[in-house]
Amino acid sequence: MRRNNVVLSVGLAAALVASLSACGAAEGNAPAGSTGGDAKKITFIQGVAGDNFYISMQCAAEQEARTLGVSLDTQGPQKFDPTLQTPILSSAIAARPDAIMIAPTDVSAMQQPIDQAIAAGIKVVLVDTTLNDTAKVSSQISSNNLGGGAAAFDAIKQLAPGGGKVLVIDNQPGISTSDARTAGFAEAAKKDAAYTDLGVQYAQNDVAKAAQLVTAALQKDPDIVGVFATNLFGAEGAATGVRQAGKQGAVKIVGFDAGPDQVKALQEGTIQALIAQQPGTIGTDGVQQAVDAIEGKPTEAKIQTDFTIITAQNLDSPASQAAVYKSDCSG
Repeated sequence: MRRNNVVLSVGLAAALVASLSACGAAEGNAPAGSTGGDAKKITFIQGVAGDNFYISMQCAAEQEARTLGVSLDTQGPQKFDPTLQTPILSSAIAARPDAIMIAPTDVSAMQQPIDQAIAAGIKVVLVDTTLNDTAKVSSQISSNNLGGGAAAFDAIKQLAPGGGKVLVIDNQPGISTSDARTAGFAEAAKKDAAYTDLGVQYAQNDVAKAAQLVTAALQKDPDIVGVFATNLFGAEGAATGVRQAGKQGAVKIVGFDAGPDQVKALQEGTIQALIAQQPGTIGTDGVQQAVDAIEGKPTEAKIQTDFTIITAQNLDSPASQAAVYKSDCSG
């Protein structure tokens, strides 16, 4: 959807005012052709602040907000933790935006706080992660995480075709996206008797802990051939753990996400493949669905985005470069 064209009847000065207003909409200013009180307000609550995945989502959401002439305010907890995200959501509810885009940090713990937002008349769009009960949300947008997990196992098979033991490093149970990735990986691993799935270990989004887990796992099972890390922090920690164990080259790492640190590890050969999501598409779709919900237009109940498999061999391709996450919104 796009804004209606404005008929310019008051000359060039009015056109310049409208243009400046539209450019500032994503930073909280009124959109073109409206007063501050008329601006549609959307609050975007990330899963964790500073994560390149959510930064990339924010950049695209801001661009779409400018295009549609709405106000977008972005907030996020310092860790992926419902106890930290809940007060941010409560504060947003008190500010009464027209819509909230949110990546719930737990499928259960965030259910009641989000239901409270909906009860207050605020439209809610879930981005990236989801809840146990999504009946009342306007839309939910996420990657095809089950398929991404299966693709991660296929990547390990290609990198270590002789079979062997494989391990998954996840964040924590109860996160819908990574739960689906681990399930997709496990289902794919069960179908190939040449591989032994050692299961999942949880790093709580802590790079140092992920490194410790991988180092300990390699001490116990030195014949591990592949590690799948379900998110950016796990991949960075797994790469460190493999390096500390002196297993570079012997242990193949497939990471989920493509931040600058992961790309650097790919270039250095510590990580052999990355499953890149499309956070920009999620951010754009999230704003579009939120605006449709505010305006009483039909929304899409569920949208799934695809992913890109990045390797050292295809890193320089346009598709791979477009899939690499942003570290800020300046470019």
